[in-house]
Amino acid sequence: MLKKIYGSAVFGVDATTITVEVNVDSGIGYHLVGLPDNAIKESNYRIAAALQNNGYKIPGKKITINMAPADLRKEGSAYDLSLAIGILAASKQIKADNLEQYLIMGELSLDGSLQPIKGALPIAVKARQEGFKGFILPIQNAKEAAIVDNLEVYGVENIKQVIDYFDKNAPLEQTILNIREEFNKNLDFPEFDFSDVKGQEGIKRCMEIAAAGGHNIILIGPPGAGKTMLAKRLPSILPPMTLHEALETTKIHSVVGKVKDTGLMAQRPFRSPHHTISNVALVGGGSYPQPGEISLSHNGVLFLDELPEFKREVLEVMRQPLEDREVTISRAKFTVTYPSSFMLVASMNPSPGGYFNDPNAPVTSSPAEMQRYLSKISGPLLDRIDIHIEVTPVPFEKLSEERKSETSIEIRQRVIKARDIQTERFKDSEAVHYNAQMNTKQIRKYCQLDEASKALLKTAMERLNLSARAYDRILKVSRTIADLEGSAEIQGAHISEAIQYRSLDRDGWLG
Repeated sequence: MLKKIYGSAVFGVDATTITVEVNVDSGIGYHLVGLPDNAIKESNYRIAAALQNNGYKIPGKKITINMAPADLRKEGSAYDLSLAIGILAASKQIKADNLEQYLIMGELSLDGSLQPIKGALPIAVKARQEGFKGFILPIQNAKEAAIVDNLEVYGVENIKQVIDYFDKNAPLEQTILNIREEFNKNLDFPEFDFSDVKGQEGIKRCMEIAAAGGHNIILIGPPGAGKTMLAKRLPSILPPMTLHEALETTKIHSVVGKVKDTGLMAQRPFRSPHHTISNVALVGGGSYPQPGEISLSHNGVLFLDELPEFKREVLEVMRQPLEDREVTISRAKFTVTYPSSFMLVASMNPSPGGYFNDPNAPVTSSPAEMQRYLSKISGPLLDRIDIHIEVTPVPFEKLSEERKSETSIEIRQRVIKARDIQTERFKDSEAVHYNAQMNTKQIRKYCQLDEASKALLKTAMERLNLSARAYDRILKVSRTIADLEGSAEIQGAHISEAIQYRSLDRDGWLG
């Protein structure tokens, strides 16, 4: 007897429905076809033990299973439940009159319990698009799939519940999620708050400007100056994610199985990979491509601590994604594209010893050593970082102060107001949403200067010997500073502040 059951395969951040055709006929043998990988080929051992431990068995007949489309490679252990139910239905051990209405996925343990799967959210989105009535999957992934409306989601703990549902009409508990309620929960209670940071008012101002305009930023300073502490608090002042952004971000994390039992991701991601990371782990890839750290940072922050310690080829592969805000991974038979619109925050010591060219420092480095160390970061990558700022150690008087600093929520209010101005400014542009994304044409349109400001910028570029690449960056940052102050025009004060944030472009920065 032939039975069809439906599962799904995830490619990139989208799912493709897989039809599992199970035919039980006279004879003997177990044949699994349709380009399954080793994890799927081994499933018959898990299925046999799970069925045996729940009072059922794989029939001693000829079983042929085809996973269509047969030219598309399937991978992972998430098809165990689909195959097991298909075998039971095709061998008439259970009734399954409405099997075609459901998409069924789950990895089986030997006792019949279910292990979580990857990609539950994109699979649920595809199930709704193709008109399935319901989605049966492990209970650990139920909230994640329940984000999708107009689809019945049933989280189950073991295969016996699924068998009883189809064979004996035993009810399953539907998982229902109030997306708006989940999304708005804990938005105003960040784990890391700027009120914890003592002193560093100038750096906080920089972080506020970076957040308001979506600018990439690099912090340069000695060990213990607070670079990592400040970077970890940047997501707390970014505007809350829109529902669309939250769904987009959750989808990417779902593909790699990183969504916790909370369903929709409401907080912006913060990723901080170690400097030993490979280029494939950073941008994504592999034989069957998976998202890398830059895609997992989508709509959030990617923090690269000790930037010169990263391998040069690893940093260079970020250049195109930083510009295009997406990364395309091509293989012989298919191409996948992952979104990667993130804010880059980098930190670094000014020298191999960790300190500026200071004779009183514990470990000193010569100007030549410092220059060699800084040259590990290529010009094209530095070109994509709008703000360079020096971070100096906090004096004892500031550390011992009892006075509370400004909270992240207070700073975020100003950032949101500035972002609202930019949303209105770029409402007719699909690709540009905030100042850091402006192209040359938009810079000329929205960053016009009066004669006094032009003269100030000209003098600064000549005296400080700023590079040509600094020109557009200064204009973008000054536009954001003006937005924070609610000013329609860029003024001289905005230009002069923006000039201060190009430390690495200054000739003789090392003293």
